[in-house]
Amino acid sequence: MEADEKAGSVKKFLDLVKKSRRGKFKVYIGMSAGVGKTYRMLQEAHALLKIGIDLKIGYIETHNRAETHALLAGIPQVPRRKIFYKGKELEEMDVQAIINLHPEVVIVDELAHTNVEGSKNGKRWQDVADILDAGVSVISAVNIQHLESMNEEIETITGIPITERIPDKILESADEIVNIDLTADELIDRLREGKIYDQSKIKPALDNFFQPERILQLRELALKEVAHHLERKINVEVPKQIKLRPEKFMACISTNNDTAKIIIRKTARLASYYRSPWIVLYVQRSQEGGDRIRLDLQRHLINNLKLATELGAEVLKVKNEDVTETISRIAAEKEVTTICIGKPHLKLWQVIMRTAIFNKLLKSIAKTETDLVILS
Repeated sequence: MEADEKAGSVKKFLDLVKKSRRGKFKVYIGMSAGVGKTYRMLQEAHALLKIGIDLKIGYIETHNRAETHALLAGIPQVPRRKIFYKGKELEEMDVQAIINLHPEVVIVDELAHTNVEGSKNGKRWQDVADILDAGVSVISAVNIQHLESMNEEIETITGIPITERIPDKILESADEIVNIDLTADELIDRLREGKIYDQSKIKPALDNFFQPERILQLRELALKEVAHHLERKINVEVPKQIKLRPEKFMACISTNNDTAKIIIRKTARLASYYRSPWIVLYVQRSQEGGDRIRLDLQRHLINNLKLATELGAEVLKVKNEDVTETISRIAAEKEVTTICIGKPHLKLWQVIMRTAIFNKLLKSIAKTETDLVILS
């Protein structure tokens, strides 16, 4: 027991040392392409160079925007790594070269970018994590639509599937988040003036993505995300006179693929808002055993549990015939403050409501002051 306590103390101290050595992480976030994230990063780069900071560009994408491209002058760049893929020569950020050069600050654009096959990491946000762990500070940029937990909500707004995404935990790890904000009219004016895309792409963009009502919704989401980050930062850094009950969420899912995805993503957003730990619980009954459940349902369940892990959840898979009793027990053991479930089908709901166990669950929740949230 004493040896375990010593080992735990040593690990805690090492974690503190590693954290202090880690680079600082700043993210510029925007509601869409063209708001000026890259432009602002390059402006900041010039300001840092002027005061003697050792800064380099690790990767930048100006999209041939004249005003942005002009700001590259005078900023040292780390040469990109060339990779041959399917007969073509492609370029990626050279992570190892950045770590070897070890500047104080590095600019890394397009945080949600997917790396070419054969790269050390599949995603650029993973490259950034490596650079930060090496003690180099990073300034990066991303659009709000690339945030994993907002994926389906953004697709509903824009009608466009977003394939490149970053886990919410990446933004949560940022030391500073800056929202580059424009009104819908200002953004559309920039588009019409050719400051975002070339002439051939302007009309299709105006007819599709760049519509005022869509921009307003995306703008609201970006502003909320930055507000959530600020609130989390205040909660962590500002001492509280009264200790509040720490929030802990538990999402309860079944093999229903669509409902499970919604529950996981919405619970992830709640946990992100409160900067709290969260759990995804799947209770497996005997009728859902490996040899009884359809293969497509097995595959969807595995994918959803993987999604939960990527979003930062603790995943629990428990075998038990009594689902409601298991939920109540796990909630008590894990000190859960809020249980999140999906809206069941009407017939199933009527059956559950008539059971004594469900009433027992509600009474148990009430005693522990645990909230029950039914997600639509």
